[in-house]
Amino acid sequence: MSDESLPVEDYLAKGGVLSAPANVPPRYRGELMRLMASFVDSELAGSAGFAGVLNEAPGIAARIAAARIVAEKAEHAARVLEIMGEFGADTARYAARHPWDARLPREADIGARRHGGDMRLSVFHYPLRGWTDAVAMNALMGLATVVQLSELSRVSYAPLAEVFRAIAPREAAHAEAGLKGLARIVAAGGTAEAQAALDYWRPRVASSFGRERSERFERLARMGLRHAPNETLLAEWTRLAAGRLAPLGLH
Repeated sequence: MSDESLPVEDYLAKGGVLSAPANVPPRYRGELMRLMASFVDSELAGSAGFAGVLNEAPGIAARIAAARIVAEKAEHAARVLEIMGEFGADTARYAARHPWDARLPREADIGARRHGGDMRLSVFHYPLRGWTDAVAMNALMGLATVVQLSELSRVSYAPLAEVFRAIAPREAAHAEAGLKGLARIVAAGGTAEAQAALDYWRPRVASSFGRERSERFERLARMGLRHAPNETLLAEWTRLAAGRLAPLGLH
């Protein structure tokens, strides 16, 4: 802390950052652990879901790219999990078997609600249906992750912000792989199928940004764990996705 005379809460509200578990007050710790658990569980669930469609990839190059995404998402989860362990989290439970590949029925509609026994974002409770569907989901959620990491990279716990900044380029590469995959699908005459997949995933990815005018946002903002409200991040993703899909003849 740069000003030891300030209470921690006031220090954070003024833009201060923390660098070690010993400096962290209990309420801040709880919110930080929730944030990290959501990211870790989402990465593991996303990795497991994409692993299920590897054998549907059209060719060796596509399979290699998909396998890289599966592996890197698991690695990103491990890096954040290491920080959770420094706060006393039971990281050993992540070594046990957990149904990260479990999904709800395709027609389910849970909005932004959590479901089941982990903290994954709601979008990772929906099943992938074939290669085009997986590519569309990866493109949309990849762009959402780019936007969300731009926010997470500014969290007031410095070691975590550093990890998020380090993994952001690889997550951006995942989004680019999805967009390139969509371009190949469109070039092969699959525009209608790609658009149908995008139509399915768009509202589900949008839900991952959370509720508009969230009361929790103000509390997290005072702790330096949030900076831009959900609706601002959602608008940025909508703009970004529209701009990247339009040249492909998609929306």
